Amino acid sequence: MSTTPPGWYPDPSGQHGTRWWDGTGWTSHVGPATAQTQRPRIPDHVSTDTVFVWVMVLLPVIALPVSLFYHPEFRYTVVEPGVRTVDPTSIYTPGYVLLQVFTLLMYAADVVLAYFDHRTLQRRGVVRPFPWAWAFLLSPILYVIGRTVVLRTVAPGRPMWPLWVTIAVTAIGLVVGVVRVVATFQQMLP
Repeated sequence: MSTTPPGWYPDPSGQHGTRWWDGTGWTSHVGPATAQTQRPRIPDHVSTDTVFVWVMVLLPVIALPVSLFYHPEFRYTVVEPGVRTVDPTSIYTPGYVLLQVFTLLMYAADVVLAYFDHRTLQRRGVVRPFPWAWAFLLSPILYVIGRTVVLRTVAPGRPMWPLWVTIAVTAIGLVVGVVRVVATFQQMLP
C-alpha cells in the first residue's frame, strides 16, 4: 500500500504534464503540465554587484602572498643504516600552524561574505538568490558560479565580472600553487 496521497503528480511516462494518482496506482486521467514560476526581472538601474562579492572574489589575492611566507624545512631521519627518510613531523612549525589558522579564517570569511551578499541581493529585489550556504563547498568558487547563473536569469545582459575575476584569481592561484609544490619537492630530493 502506498503512503502517497491521491493527487496530480508529474506523469512518470513523461508523455503528458500530470497524471492522477488515486493512492494505489496511476489512472488514465491526465492534465496539463504545471507552469514553472520564473523569477521576476529586476530593474536595469538596480546593481547586482555588491561589495561583499568583490571582497569574496579578491580575498584569495591576499592569501597568495601569505602562503609564500611559509617555507617548510625538512629534517631527515635515518630509519636503518643507509636508509634515510623525511621526518614527517618536521613540517609542523609555528608558520605551518599560522598558515592553517589563516586558511580557516579565510574560509569562514567567505561563508560570511556569501551570507551578506545573499541578503543584499534579496534587499535589492532578487527573488530566491543563489543560496549562500553553497559557500561551504569549494568556497567561494561554487557560490560565485551559482550566483552568476541566477543573476543571468533575473538581470540578463549584465556583465559577469565577479565570475571572470574568480576564474582569473583561481587560475593564478593554481599556477602559483604548482610552482610552489615543485619547489617544495625539489627540496626533498637528494
